[in-house]
Amino acid sequence: MRRSIVSRFAGLFATFGVAGMSLHGASALAQEAGAAGQPMVGAPHAWALGLQPAGGVVKEAIHDFNQLVLWIIIVITAFVGALLAWVIWRYRAEKNPVPSRTSHHTLLEVAWTVLPVLILVVIAIPSFRLIYWEDRAVDAEVTVNVTGRQWYWHYAYPDQGNFAFDSYPIQEADLKPGQLRNLTVDEPLVIPVDTNIRVITTGQDVIHSFFVPSLGVQKYTIPGRTMETWMRADRVGTFYGQCNQICGTNHWFMPIVVRAVPKAEFEAWTAAAKQRFAQVGGAPAVATAGKAEADTTQLADLRR
Repeated sequence: MRRSIVSRFAGLFATFGVAGMSLHGASALAQEAGAAGQPMVGAPHAWALGLQPAGGVVKEAIHDFNQLVLWIIIVITAFVGALLAWVIWRYRAEKNPVPSRTSHHTLLEVAWTVLPVLILVVIAIPSFRLIYWEDRAVDAEVTVNVTGRQWYWHYAYPDQGNFAFDSYPIQEADLKPGQLRNLTVDEPLVIPVDTNIRVITTGQDVIHSFFVPSLGVQKYTIPGRTMETWMRADRVGTFYGQCNQICGTNHWFMPIVVRAVPKAEFEAWTAAAKQRFAQVGGAPAVATAGKAEADTTQLADLRR
């Protein structure tokens, strides 16, 4: 999929100029950092331009498609701008004091109907390919259940011991040095690198949205429905996201943190997590319930 029709079209349009060499500058830097063994941080940056750097194959495919559409827009804009400038110069009043009343030019009418259709086909084919590619996990090794709740996330690992936990944002007053405001959580979603992760989403109360830009994953969590998507982190790092569906008063209070770790570290984490988030009779452990109650009280204070 990486070198699919999307990439080939993108390479074709990139020959029209050198700007394409810098379009994925941030992504290239992220890949170099990953190759050098430095953990990647997938988060928004001040004055950043373009999409967030890619942390996996899905986002790389999205980058390719974005580049394809960008170059199509550049070519169309340049052509229309040049055509408009030529018309203004060629048919100005000084040169054409008696304007022509020619109309119904068959060739032009066919051209400006057929060309947009062809452009849309060029965009639609890789677009549909990408949408269907993101829709279902192929050979997934890990499944994660994601439940959107007002206003926090609930994660479960059904095939890793069937443990579950809640993920709450850390208050600004409790942030430690290096932690991101409004994006850091107490319990991140942990996944192994170089692994296809099946993501099953649902909602408990209203519609939320599980959105992690640098991993190229976005899926609604709808009450009464289960929906599937997938993600894959190709390098160790921490990837930040947020609910991007306006879901109520504390919509801003639903950040997402996905921490990608080596497979050996993930196995050690799951072994410890089974003990930390032990289930008793199908209900969360007392410590988790008490924490949820405290955070619910905190949310109520924020609403006031």
